[in-house]
Amino acid sequence: MLNLYSTLTRREEPFAPARDNTVRFYACGPTVYARAHIGNFRTFVCLDVLRRTLKYVCGHQLRQVVNYTDVDDKTIAGAQQAAVGLREYTDPWIEVFRADAKLLGMETPEATPRATDEENLRAMGGVILALERNGHTYRRDGSIYFRIASFPEYGRLARLDPEGMQEGASVDVDEYSKDNPRDFVLWKGARPGEPSWDVGTGPGRPGWHIECSGMALRLLGDPPIDIHAGGIDLVFPHHENEIAQSEGATKRTFARFWVHVEHLFVEGEKMSKSLGNVYTLAEIAARGHRPSALRYLLLSSHYRKQLNFTWTGMDQAEEAIRRIVDFLARLEDVGRVQPETRPHPPSDVGRVPPETRPHPPSDVGRVPPETQSHRPADPPSRIADIVSHARQTFRSALESDLNTAAALAAVFDLVRDVNAAIDARQLSPSDAATVRQAIEDFDRVLGVVSLRQAEDAQPPIPADEIERLIQERQAARQRRDFAAADAVRQQLADLGVLLEDNPGGTRWKKK
Repeated sequence: MLNLYSTLTRREEPFAPARDNTVRFYACGPTVYARAHIGNFRTFVCLDVLRRTLKYVCGHQLRQVVNYTDVDDKTIAGAQQAAVGLREYTDPWIEVFRADAKLLGMETPEATPRATDEENLRAMGGVILALERNGHTYRRDGSIYFRIASFPEYGRLARLDPEGMQEGASVDVDEYSKDNPRDFVLWKGARPGEPSWDVGTGPGRPGWHIECSGMALRLLGDPPIDIHAGGIDLVFPHHENEIAQSEGATKRTFARFWVHVEHLFVEGEKMSKSLGNVYTLAEIAARGHRPSALRYLLLSSHYRKQLNFTWTGMDQAEEAIRRIVDFLARLEDVGRVQPETRPHPPSDVGRVPPETRPHPPSDVGRVPPETQSHRPADPPSRIADIVSHARQTFRSALESDLNTAAALAAVFDLVRDVNAAIDARQLSPSDAATVRQAIEDFDRVLGVVSLRQAEDAQPPIPADEIERLIQERQAARQRRDFAAADAVRQQLADLGVLLEDNPGGTRWKKK
C-alpha cells in the first residue's frame, strides 16, 4: 500500500483511489511564456515517477491532467512585446516543453489542456457563476473577485492565520506577495490590447487561479479528485485559491491529497536570473551532459527535500548510470552460452521470454513464486534470494512516500551483489535473465536506464559507419598493426563513440 504525504494534513496517509481503480490526478503544468528550467523539471520528473509508481507498483489506472497556462499576465506581456497573437506566441513554447519532457523520458499524461481552449474557458465561467450563486463573489469595474471572508476554511493548506487576512483588499495580478491573503480576481474585465472572451461572465479573461479549477473539474469529473500536485511554491496563493473557489462552487472537497515537490537550488543558491544560474535542458546539454543524467540527479533525493544541483553532481549521475549500463552489459555476456545449453532462442539472450514475463503492473516490486527462477524444477538459487530482497526493498522504498533515493540504493545493492557473483563465476544464464528482468521492472518506474539506452541508440555518427570502423580496427589488430587499430579507436572517440573490448567481442557506446 502506498503511503503518501499530503500537504493538507501534514502527514503520510495510505493512498488508494476513491472510485474504481482509476487515480484522478491533476498536476499544474508550465506557464508557457519561456522555456521551462531545471527547477520546473524537478517537479515534473518527480511527478512522473509518482505516476509510474501508481501504475507499475500499485497497479492503478491513471487519468492524469497536466495543463498549459497559455493566458496570464506573463504570456500576454510576452505576446505584446513580440507583437503577435497569444496563441502564436505560446504555441512554440508548448512544443519546446513537450520536446524537453520527451528528452527527459516523461510519460505523456492522458490530458494536456490549454487554458484558452473554448471548452475550458466555458468550464471556468461555470465555476465563477456557481460561486456568484453561492455568495462568494463581488464585481468591480467589470472584474469578478472571490471574497475570502465568505470562505471560513481559507488558509488551511498554507497554514495561514485568519486574523491577519485583509478583508476587502482585492488584487488583480495573477501572482502576489506570499503570506498576504487578499480577495483575488476570478475574471478580469476586458482591457485594450488584451485577449477577451465572454462565457457568461461579461467580456474579459480568466485570472490564473480559476484556470486550474475549471480544467480539473471538467476533465476529472465530480470532486473530490484523488491527487492535486505541483511545486512547493504553488501552495500559496495558487493552490489555496484553487481550494477556495472549487469548494465554494461545488460545496464539496476539491482534492483528497495535495502533493508538493521541494525547491531545486543551484550550487547552494536559489535560482535567479540575476545570478545567471537558471539553467534549461539545452544549457545542460551544452555542458556535455545528457538528459538521462539530469533525470537521475533529480530523483537522487526525496522529493520533499530541497535538492542542490551541482556540476559535480551531474558528473556523479553520469557515472552512476554508466555503472548500471555496464552491469547490464556484463549480464549480456553471461547470457551468451553455447547453443546446446542455451535455455532460450538466441534472440532472447538476456531477456525473459513471453511465457515467463508475467508481471502485471502491481507485481513490479514482488517476485511471484512461479517466476522466482526461470528453471522452476531447480531449487531456488542464491541469486533468486538476492533479487527477491531487492524487489521487496525497492517496492517498500517507493511505497514509503515515493522514496526514490532509497529505491536507487536498492538498485545499486543488487548491482554490487550480482557483480560479486559474476566475479566468482556463480551466475548462470538463467540467473542473468532473472536479474535483467528485475532491473527492467525497476526502470519502468525510474525511467533512467531506458532513457540512456534510447540516447545510446542515436549515435553521433551512423551505426553502420561505427560497425565498419570496428571491423577495420579488428582487421588491423589481426594483422598486428596496433598503431592503425589505436588510430581507429581514437577516431571514434573524437566523434563521441567509446569502444569496449570484452570476451564476447567489441561493444561501442556514446561518450
